Amino acid sequence: MDVHVLRVFTGRPDRAAGAAGGNPLGVVTDGPAVPDPAERQRLAAELGFSETVFVDDAERGVVDIRTPSGRLAFAGHPLVGVAWLLRQHGYAADVLRPPAGEVPSWTADGITWIRARASWATGRLLQQYAMPADVDALPSPPPGEGWLYAWSWQDEPAGRVRARGFPRRGDGITEDEATGTAALSLTAALERSLTISQGRASLIRTRYEGEDTASLGGGVASGGVRVVNA
Repeated sequence: MDVHVLRVFTGRPDRAAGAAGGNPLGVVTDGPAVPDPAERQRLAAELGFSETVFVDDAERGVVDIRTPSGRLAFAGHPLVGVAWLLRQHGYAADVLRPPAGEVPSWTADGITWIRARASWATGRLLQQYAMPADVDALPSPPPGEGWLYAWSWQDEPAGRVRARGFPRRGDGITEDEATGTAALSLTAALERSLTISQGRASLIRTRYEGEDTASLGGGVASGGVRVVNA
């Protein structure tokens, strides 16, 4: 079975040209070929990405999102990535349909965007630090339990943030290179649009739209195709 490997939220500007950015994502475009939920979970664990997406209906944008340890109703970086990939394959991808609900998607100036309810972005502890250097100095992962999103202002008037994400769920993902759901949570908490430099070389853009709604965008790049046994 072919698994497309993408890098989502590429393009951090303070890194040298050519630096690897973006959170790896696995996408199984032929989701119906793996109908058994247990087999999907096994495959997601075997791949070891923070998330793997199974596309169940490319025309309608129906997708199933898996971490190495469970299923998600909504996740930002998988939806941005799969929207980009579906367009590469000739589909409109105007609306994606994860279990949480309908998620509009579009592209502008080379950036792939989704719009979602901020209330879908749950389960992240947002912890502010005084300086970006404090965020950079954290061990991976920091002590404690639960999903931690550590952040600091780089330039508060400009809405620029430095962040790192730590799932701390015991499934082998010690640090998430770029996580859309946490970025969405932070956008809603601060009630403003943000430009977030996360991980080693990733860049996340958000737009606060009020009334439990925010948009999330970033660059996407192909990392090739991996062949696995299903």
